[in-house]
Amino acid sequence: MCGIVGYIGKGKKALNVLIDGLKHLEYRGYDSAGVAYIKDNKLFIEKATGRIINLEKKINYEHKSNLGIGHTRWATHGGVTKANSHPHSSEKVTIVHNGIIENYIELKDKLLKKGYKFKSETDTEVAAVLLNDLYKEDNNVLKAIEKFKKEAKGAYAIAIICEDDLNTLYAIKKNSPLIIGLGKEENYIASDVPAIISYTNKYITLDDGSYAKITKDTVEVYDANNEPVKLKIKTYEGTSEAISKCGYDHYMLKEINEQPDVIKRTSESIKVPDLSKYKRIVIVACGSAMHAGLVGKNLIETYGDLPVEVEIASEFRYKKLFLNKSDLVIAISQSGETADTLEAVKIAKKQGIKTLGIINVKESSIAREVDEVIYTVAGPEIAVATTKAYSAQVLVLSYIAYSLSKNKNKEIENFITDVKKLPNNMQEVLSNEKEYENIAKKIHKKANMFYIGRSIDYALGMEGSLKIKEISYLHSEAYAAGELKHGTISLIEKDTPVIGIVTDKSIADKTISNLKEVTSRGANVIYLTTNKLVKEGDFYNEKILIPEVNPLLEPLVSIIPLQLIAYHVAKLNKCDIDKPKNLAKSVTVE
Repeated sequence: MCGIVGYIGKGKKALNVLIDGLKHLEYRGYDSAGVAYIKDNKLFIEKATGRIINLEKKINYEHKSNLGIGHTRWATHGGVTKANSHPHSSEKVTIVHNGIIENYIELKDKLLKKGYKFKSETDTEVAAVLLNDLYKEDNNVLKAIEKFKKEAKGAYAIAIICEDDLNTLYAIKKNSPLIIGLGKEENYIASDVPAIISYTNKYITLDDGSYAKITKDTVEVYDANNEPVKLKIKTYEGTSEAISKCGYDHYMLKEINEQPDVIKRTSESIKVPDLSKYKRIVIVACGSAMHAGLVGKNLIETYGDLPVEVEIASEFRYKKLFLNKSDLVIAISQSGETADTLEAVKIAKKQGIKTLGIINVKESSIAREVDEVIYTVAGPEIAVATTKAYSAQVLVLSYIAYSLSKNKNKEIENFITDVKKLPNNMQEVLSNEKEYENIAKKIHKKANMFYIGRSIDYALGMEGSLKIKEISYLHSEAYAAGELKHGTISLIEKDTPVIGIVTDKSIADKTISNLKEVTSRGANVIYLTTNKLVKEGDFYNEKILIPEVNPLLEPLVSIIPLQLIAYHVAKLNKCDIDKPKNLAKSVTVE
């Protein structure tokens, strides 16, 4: 949510770096953008609502600048207006900010009494005014930052320009992602490495409460106790090609097609720790990661004989918890920065509960917070709606289920061999894209649709339904198939699309019975099943067949048709597939 980029250097035009960086952060979600830069010792600010292209129309790229900061904003405090867009200035201080200043009303009241005026509705302007007020006490930005940390509550990643020090960029980080990129006679700050990968793959991560003073040649970092920190330079292993479309129309389509490679890479890197000592697993996650957790719950309980609870992280944080020392809390997050999931981990650790992370981004906040971590190797995922990262998470959970099974179940005993075959199985499903596109053509104008299934198929339906809603804005609901007769079947009308998922042989006949019920009420039924389980009959209009694979891996082939149907529905409806309205890739606020 929101994106920050900053540049100070000698060899490049700051504006070019800022706009390029912001474009590489579009996946984080935003509804306005802005930049601040120095030219001829004067500060210039340009802002625009909407997409970055609106901002570009206002920019004079002939302006040469060695220092600048940029921001993509997703509205939280105040509406989508130019006045509320970042950057925000107060006398000598200009900032961009990601996060939320929770006590901004209290701070604003105090600053109003001092005679300050405000032009926006944002908490960010309050932060700018506060920093400026504190700066005037000593004319020292670092001291102002130290005082700011004591007064401001909440989450924040802040980049600062001070007009009395035009050869320096400052940054603060607390519970919101921010990294420092290192170059030759130039340095950068960014919310994520992809923003600056075109320029450098060397970077420093900032711990919570830390802050930095950055010039073109030097980087000074101070910890939460205001003590100097020895720099630990990391190397980003991705490439600029990994964040390009590589000829695909959309990042989402590219990432769907990358899934066979992602499964291969992730499977080669997974090392599951010994989890046999635990009596229960509690999975905390949000969105698609929570749906991956529901798939994992089915697999672990069925084949690992261990009870699993799946909690939405934002609910876990505020409910009465019944954790004990024999539990393991597993946190799932693509970005590793999901605010609710991070806080859930902290709560579990405070109670002395062991934690394990399933994370895609190395050295992210959750990855650093958990006791152990299993990294997925999905690479950068740019489309807001996750596909390949979700599949990598499910793969890790299938490995956990297998490790707990102790090879007792003959049905899954060839798991390791079958994983090696899985990329080919997935490629087979991907090769049928035209079939899924034809289905999309028949349903994309419908106002409502439903996904139904039982057990693990219900969990898959929840993710398929979310994909449709996220990127096409078509209203869709997922139901446990047996619940239809308890009221929701009244919503079925003539030609209502119903995607019935039937991959679990233990309850296949029961789900088919439910499909017959909706067919008799005029539904347009799309029947998704395996080559082995398929049954002929008059209970469906369209049929999707997937190859028979190891039961622990079936969810990874089943999900692909659902992803591609959602993609083609959105494409037919001319939606902004990679950047759906009102959504953010990394949700770093509550």
